[in-house]
Parts: sequence; C-alpha cells; structure tokens
Amino acid sequence: MLRALAGLETQGVPLWMMRQAGRYLPEYREVRAKAGGFLDLCYTPELAEEVTLQPIRRYGFDAAILFSDILVVPDALGQKVAFKEGEGPVLEPICDMGALAALSSPARVTEHLKPVYETVARLSKSLPAEVTLIGFAGAPWTVATYMVGGKGSPDQAAAKLWAYRAPDEFQKLIDILVEATVEHLSAQVMAGAEVIQIFDTWAGSLPELAFERFALRPVKAIRELMQARFPGLPVIAFPRGAGAMAVRYFSETGVTALSLDTGVSPEWARDALQVQGCVQGNLDPLLLVAGGAEMRAHALHILETLGKGPFIFNLGHGIVPQTPPEHVAELVELVKAWRP
Repeated sequence: MLRALAGLETQGVPLWMMRQAGRYLPEYREVRAKAGGFLDLCYTPELAEEVTLQPIRRYGFDAAILFSDILVVPDALGQKVAFKEGEGPVLEPICDMGALAALSSPARVTEHLKPVYETVARLSKSLPAEVTLIGFAGAPWTVATYMVGGKGSPDQAAAKLWAYRAPDEFQKLIDILVEATVEHLSAQVMAGAEVIQIFDTWAGSLPELAFERFALRPVKAIRELMQARFPGLPVIAFPRGAGAMAVRYFSETGVTALSLDTGVSPEWARDALQVQGCVQGNLDPLLLVAGGAEMRAHALHILETLGKGPFIFNLGHGIVPQTPPEHVAELVELVKAWRP
C-alpha cells in the first residue's frame, strides 16, 4: 500500500475496506457486547486493538485502520456525545458563539484521547509487518455538521444555515476543528500510524463557494500542517459526493491520494484524477451485500480501469452491517488474484 501511495509499481493491487472492522463480523459483535457503550469500545485499547485485528486475521487485508470514530474529537473538546442503539450518535448541539466558547482548548484533545493512541501503539507492534496501519479523523466540515445538528441529517441543514448566515462565526468552529484534528492525527502518527485518512462524508452537500471555504481549505491546512511535522507522511482524503470538484480538491489540498465514492466513474477518475496521483475505491458496498456475478463484474471493471496506475482497491463508502462475510472473502480473493 505504501508503494501505491508513493506512485511506485506494485505486485497486484493493494486492498482494504472502509469499516472493515465492524458489525458484519460475528467476532466483532461478541467483543462489542462485552464492551458496554460504543465509546467504551473506542476507549478500551485492548478491545479496540482486537476488533482492528479481526479483519486482518480473517481476510489478510493490506492495511488496518484504527478502530475509533470521527466523533471522539468533539467528545474530547467537551461536547456531550452519546451513541444510542438504533439511533446512532447524539450530541448536545452547538448553536451559537456561547456554546463554541465553552469548548475545551484543542490542545487538550490529546489528553482526553490517550486511550486511542495507546490502541495505535499496540497495533503498531501486533500487526504483521507488511500490513499498513492507517490513522484517521473526520474532516472539519463533516464533524461540524454533527456538532451543530446534534446528530446525522440528510441535508446538514443546521450547519449549512449557520455557515450561510454567519460565515465568519462558523469559520471559528472550523478553525477549532482544524487545530484539534491536527493534534489528534499527530498523536496517532507519533504512536505508529503510517498513513492518515481524512473522512469528509458530507463534503458533497456544499455548493462550490462553500465547498471551497469549508471543505477544501480546511483539509489543505491539515495536510500542510501534518506534512510540516511529518515530512513524507501519506495523506488520503475522502470528499464523498464532491463530483467534478474532486479535481480541484485533489490538486489544491495536495493530499497524496483521493478516495472515490460509489458515484464516481472509474474512467473519469482515471482520466481526471489518477493523473494527479493515487486513487482509492470505489465498489458500491451494496454490491458486496449482493455478491455473485454482478459484484465480480463491477470489481473487475474497477480493477481493469484503474489497476494499471497508482491504485488502492476499496469501497465507495463503508461496509454495511448486513454484508455476508463470505462475500468479502470472495472479493478479496478476486482482487488478490488480479494482475494488469
């Protein structure tokens, strides 16, 4: 995977999957049942290490991504965060400058998240040497949508309205998150993460000017600050739904690799994005649920289109809970056997 990120020739195509450690695996569900709450699992290093290792043992992926969540950052900033069964994350919404001022200093994030970095340190020792360890964080815009809206939403309306009505106020939240994210990612790298990925799940909900200000520029700032601290550190970004803006995003953020969502045409990605660097993606997670001939046909189309350049095979979003583990095994076998 590190060779692919560097644009070097690889033997075959490296492979990992977003949310590869999770609810589709029976062994994960066993550990999750013992952990108590979801954040308890994220903050218990031996359990978070175990669930990170489970898909590596089962499938032999080329990378392991730290088991954690993007919302540990607002939790570390002092916002009340809970994960409710059947409902997902619920936060006490930040709606004004008073609530913003009440947040902890970004410099205190790493103190709160010490158990996460202990998990990274454990993984750097327990993973096979050939498996790349990925650390991650949410992009400021996506994390802000949860902090302002209090939960996930289909249109990110609460955050967008604040950004549109008082952009300079909203920028203060983004700036706090840039600083906090850099501290969080830096601590992961110092603990042993070899690559970082920045997840901007809701980037595609922004129109062009807001996308540039609140999605593109913050990730550029994070990338610059991280690579000033850690020269040569590979940075992958996932601006889901960016569409044609992905071209500018890739070039202007300066990230090492761009992760593609399901809606991106592999041919367009080859011609418009892969010429800039490594791309990652982008099988529809529901094809992995369906399995069979259709899954194989789509996977081969992606491999044949993108596999001759710098490329990492992945999904266009995370594995969904109803995915049969045997379908994952079938896909892994197909990708590992493929050669350009």
